[in-house]
Amino acid sequence: MQKFLTTLIAPVAALAFMAVAALPSDALSQSRIKDVASVEGVRTNQLMGYGLVVGLNGTGDSLRNSPFTRQSVEGMMERQGVNIRGTTANTKNVAAVIVTAELPPFAVPGARLDVTVSAMGDAKSLLGGTLMVTALQGADGQVYAVAQGAVQTGAVSASGGSGSSITRGVPTAGRISSGAVVELETGFNLQNMDVLRLALRNPDFTTAQRVAQAINQTFPGTAHAENGTVIAVRAPQGQSVAGFISSVENLPVSVDTPAKVVIDEVNGVIVMGEAVRVSTVAIAQGNLTVSVQESPMVSQPNPFGNGQTVVTPQSSVTVEEEMGRRMQIVGGQTSLSSLVNGLNALGVSPRDMISILQAIKAAGALQAEIEVI
Repeated sequence: MQKFLTTLIAPVAALAFMAVAALPSDALSQSRIKDVASVEGVRTNQLMGYGLVVGLNGTGDSLRNSPFTRQSVEGMMERQGVNIRGTTANTKNVAAVIVTAELPPFAVPGARLDVTVSAMGDAKSLLGGTLMVTALQGADGQVYAVAQGAVQTGAVSASGGSGSSITRGVPTAGRISSGAVVELETGFNLQNMDVLRLALRNPDFTTAQRVAQAINQTFPGTAHAENGTVIAVRAPQGQSVAGFISSVENLPVSVDTPAKVVIDEVNGVIVMGEAVRVSTVAIAQGNLTVSVQESPMVSQPNPFGNGQTVVTPQSSVTVEEEMGRRMQIVGGQTSLSSLVNGLNALGVSPRDMISILQAIKAAGALQAEIEVI
């Protein structure tokens, strides 16, 4: 009986081993839904405000050249009960700045935000300055946060009396960590939504269909792909929307990508997608170098002659062509690694590779889109 069980279990164990061995390649090619799609409406909102940075060590705006800074200083002092209009105040310890921040989704009043402060006048540096109370508005004109605090530039600048100076970083821009307090919510109510829409970050019909299938396998009949970008989902009865989204966004899905070759000619960078294929072609590549050398020659007249000294240029032109490169068969591979090995067998530089790929595309042997950035 024991011998019979051993002979029965052995084939099953072998099949199980083969199945486990096949898992890594599939698992590595899968991504979570949260990494390829986002929930429509759940996004950040840009905030912006105009304010003043004070306490600068003579590196602020020149009030004569920055009328908006002067008007802002006069308005601020009037709110404090001090009237300086008509005076000749010429302080350089104040700078007009633009303050920006991003309001995260579902931010509640009292939450803290990081803000960025950027000079908009002729200030030399914001180092050591303090941002006065600044209202941050959204695109709808509503005030969603208020910012204030010490500005950290992370830059160093110094100058000498003779005009020499040194600067590291950008001293006219800085950040205030947790420098803004949220005062108003955006009002987006996720719990009351009947249908949620997932938007793919890289639109693709195949990927959209796979996302819908992955959701329906766990939650039958809750998802369908509307197009190559949007997948509509509906939370099952008795389950909260937040809990449903948490379960959906962690589901694995296989992402399909188009065949594309991205070329950066400036830096000589080539990036090829996994689906790129090349039909069998024969390639021969050789570099042609043309050198032109100018050698000026001086022609002088004979002693006691009436001639003039002139410069006569002499040009030497040489042409060198790299020889010894044989025709190389490239293409017809079934994997990206085989294609790369075939192209590397040519022994050319990345910039020559760019020309070769473009020539292969012109010959109709490259089954991919070329994008030049």
